[in-house]
Amino acid sequence: MAEARRQTDLASHTESAKQMVERPLRSSQPTQQHVDDEVTINIREKIQDYGDGPLSPDYCIYRVPSRIRALKKEAYTPTIVSIGPFHHGNERLQDMERQKYILFKRFIERAKLGLDDLVHRVKHLEPEVRTSYSETIELSTQELVTLILLDAGFVIALLIMFYEMDEVDTNAKLSEAESWLDTYIRKDLLLIENQLPFFAIEELFNEAFPNDHRGILPSFRELVYKYFEDYNRQNIEPVGMKHFTDLLRSFYLPGNMSEQMSERKPFSKVESHNLLYNANALQEFGVKLKASTGMCLLDLKLSGRNILEIPQIVVEDGTEMLFHNMIALEQCHYPSKAYITDYAIVLGCLLETRKDVNLLVRKKIVLNYVGDSNNVASLFGGLKESVTQPTFNSEYLDIFQRLNGYCQDPWRWHQMKATLRRDYCGTPWQVLASIAAILLLYLTAVQTIFSILQVVK
Repeated sequence: MAEARRQTDLASHTESAKQMVERPLRSSQPTQQHVDDEVTINIREKIQDYGDGPLSPDYCIYRVPSRIRALKKEAYTPTIVSIGPFHHGNERLQDMERQKYILFKRFIERAKLGLDDLVHRVKHLEPEVRTSYSETIELSTQELVTLILLDAGFVIALLIMFYEMDEVDTNAKLSEAESWLDTYIRKDLLLIENQLPFFAIEELFNEAFPNDHRGILPSFRELVYKYFEDYNRQNIEPVGMKHFTDLLRSFYLPGNMSEQMSERKPFSKVESHNLLYNANALQEFGVKLKASTGMCLLDLKLSGRNILEIPQIVVEDGTEMLFHNMIALEQCHYPSKAYITDYAIVLGCLLETRKDVNLLVRKKIVLNYVGDSNNVASLFGGLKESVTQPTFNSEYLDIFQRLNGYCQDPWRWHQMKATLRRDYCGTPWQVLASIAAILLLYLTAVQTIFSILQVVK
């Protein structure tokens, strides 16, 4: 019996130990109810954080998509000055932050409102400014109000300074260093990632300089048009712009866009590679390339069957940056109205090689201030390859179809000549082989004639 009791006690202790080991293991595994509760709590927290925001924020300022930025990241990155939150705090741009405060002080000294009042006004603008950006701005209200006020005040003081230099004190000149600095600041102010909403700067200007206390100063829009006049070849005054990059794009569109911009047609990436022959090929087919006098760059025309009229374009150091940013804006904000992108694709087709660039330079269609013709071809080739178009300018497509039909007409002498040049005279070796074949054919014909004559005799 003692032995039986020991076995019973041992079994009891073993079962107790097993339960002690298993109990914490079971309790450490979350129940399904616990998981559901955690999910519910997490969703409620997100609703509380974001649920009161607008359903469709009016985004107008974007970070460039990574697939586009990777092709030319320096085209979207400020060199001297940051404006807005995306590049705020960049160590590389800190020297200019100190210069901002110098110009901001000038703005405050001229403003009709004190600093406290301006801060109060900007605080009312802060929520709308925050929702103008395509991603969450990780700045507190106080930090964002400070940024808006400083950056907008800097821009306003800059515009006033250059206006007064041109219109008031006409003897004032920038030093060489100041001129260099202004060139880079002006370009930085046009970058899509380096923006404040237009309405915020304009409203701050109107509060600081109301109409009845403005004195010699024109309206804010007139200051802006004056500062960026070098980009405004049509001398137009756009309205409804969302920021300075949007203003730049408006300068390139026809003055009366609603009446002059054509409809768009569905378009695929594959088609972009077969839109149009390059400039040299067009000339070989008998197409005449002519510089038009039109002021709108987008105004391509086909006169008759074979005269392609193209407005003159100036290609200089900042051209690539300008087009990259306008195209990025269209890809993000105007995908169904990507008229600048259409134009860049057309130039990418025409300017495939340095020979194409040199031809259009001789025709005075391209003014090349970057020097190397290969760089110009690479510039527009890169723009063409970097985008995907769901639709395309129907007027351009009509021009291409008519030109391609003209070039592919098999009964035209220019078509036959171009085919001969392409297939039989493309390289020196092809030329030699063609000459040898012609000589052989000639000698064979002569030999045949002599043989026939001898038989007749």
